[in-house]
Amino acid sequence: MAGDVSFDVVSDFDRQELVNALDQVRREMATRYDFKGAKADIELGKDELVIRVDTDHRAQAIRDLVESKAIRRGLSLKIFDWGEVEPAGGDTVRQQVTLRRGLPEDVAKRISKLIRDDFPKLKSQIQGDAVRVSGKNKDDLQKVIGRLREEGEGYPVALQFQNYR
Repeated sequence: MAGDVSFDVVSDFDRQELVNALDQVRREMATRYDFKGAKADIELGKDELVIRVDTDHRAQAIRDLVESKAIRRGLSLKIFDWGEVEPAGGDTVRQQVTLRRGLPEDVAKRISKLIRDDFPKLKSQIQGDAVRVSGKNKDDLQKVIGRLREEGEGYPVALQFQNYR
C-alpha cells in the first residue's frame, strides 16, 4: 500500500488546558463578590468533574465560568456532559460533569458511512474510538476534512484530525 495517505478522525481534548481553565475558575471564584463566604469546590478526576457548592444559583454560575474559561483556552463545550444538580448533604449540592473522550460507535459509523457514500475513492476504518481515512489523493482527504468540519455541529462530540500523513 505504498503511496497511500491517511489521517485519523478522533474526539479528544488537551487535559492540561482543562486544568488551566479550572485554575482560572478557582481564582475568579476567590475574587467574586457573589462567592464571598460560599462553600465552593471543583474536583477534577480522571473522566469527570465534581462541583460542590452551597446553592443551585452558584452551581449555575460555576457552570458559566467553566464554559467561558474553556472556550478561551480553545476547548470545545462538547467535551462536557453536565449532570443534574443534586443535594449532597450538609446544605450543599453536587453536580457531576462527565468528560467526553473518544468517538462513540454510532458517530464513528455515521462518519464512516458519509465517507463511503460521498467519497468512493477513499477507505474508512473504525479503529477503537477513532476512524482512519486513507486514499491515494491528498486533495480527497482535504475535502473529507472540510466536509466533516462543515457538519461538525451536527455531531455530539468535537472532532479533531490527527496523524495526517
